[in-house]
Amino acid sequence: MDTVTSLDKFRVPIGNQEIELQQFVFEAGGMPLLRTRIRERSRFTIFDIDPATAARWGKVLCAWAATQPGGADADKEGE
Repeated sequence: MDTVTSLDKFRVPIGNQEIELQQFVFEAGGMPLLRTRIRERSRFTIFDIDPATAARWGKVLCAWAATQPGGADADKEGE
């Protein structure tokens, strides 16, 4: 059976979308993937990304947030 581990789940303050980040490991093997689930009311968008893509995406997200007002405190918001 494939293994899914929830890493984080939160709501976007503007738009109220629910975002869940999960680690997805196929029973058959292969690299673990980062599954991103975005829920808008009854609609779901789900996509899986590899570690290299996750690292690049995360780097750009962090760099952008750091340049925005309040961006330095954004990582403490979910704690």
